[in-house]
Amino acid sequence: MGLTTLAAGTLALNPLTGAAETAPSLEPVEPVWVPLTKDIKVTRVGFGTGMRGRERRSDLTRLGDAKAIEMLRSAYDQGVRLFDLADLYGTHDVIHQAFRDKPRDSYVLITKVWLHPGNILPEMERPDPGISVRRFLRELRTDYIDIVMLHCMMNDRWSDDFSSQMESLETLKQEGLIRAHGMSSHSTAATERAAQIEWGDVILVRLNSEGFNMDGFPDDPVRRVAESVRVAKLAHDAGKGIIAMKVLGEGRMTENPEMRKKSTAFVSQLDCVDSMIAGFTAMEHIPEFIANVKAAERLAG
Repeated sequence: MGLTTLAAGTLALNPLTGAAETAPSLEPVEPVWVPLTKDIKVTRVGFGTGMRGRERRSDLTRLGDAKAIEMLRSAYDQGVRLFDLADLYGTHDVIHQAFRDKPRDSYVLITKVWLHPGNILPEMERPDPGISVRRFLRELRTDYIDIVMLHCMMNDRWSDDFSSQMESLETLKQEGLIRAHGMSSHSTAATERAAQIEWGDVILVRLNSEGFNMDGFPDDPVRRVAESVRVAKLAHDAGKGIIAMKVLGEGRMTENPEMRKKSTAFVSQLDCVDSMIAGFTAMEHIPEFIANVKAAERLAG
């Protein structure tokens, strides 16, 4: 799989590394689409809007609408057409603002419903997805959402605990209001359970080379990474689309360009990963991540 090539421009200093590099052209490039499910194709790189997200705010929304919209449109023009949202992040409206003039079928949206108790959302109620998703549709000003997920599944009991919500998402899929459903996993046990059941088309899995912000084995990052890869492969072999998140460790690699390159290469070369998202919070992060994915894919042949 490959990404589109950014057209060459003039030499400029990379603000992350200080090195002189060829600056990317500002001309929009055509996206390259890869299969995620039998019905949905996505771009290899996606834009995660939920860095440090809670209470309907995230690092992206904290930049303010103007800057957030500028970054989202820049990513779109660089061939990134997968955008990961959630009720928890408060990014539905800014996505609408960013892409209100773009064809709806030119980008793919993921969003997520938060079902856990606590004050991580402003209100304490957790409506059925049949109610929440219709609100999401209004906030996004769209007739359909590509993928809706159960947010942050943390153990192997999630399919029992949230069985009625799973049924609601299946009903929404049959009604054509969503194209696919699934879950974002914060536990290797949760991912393994997803591999065992028929329900669910797509899983978000935490994966990076260093084990940052990943699942299990707190004192052994090597085993943590290996176990996360193992269950992601199980789920992929079971027919689930796999999207890697936390590829850059949720900001823990910000000051280390070589580690960013290493982790991006590691995830890019996993056969069980269809796409990956990164939580961009600065304009220069976008072309760097794309370039690192392209370089890894060239090495992989």
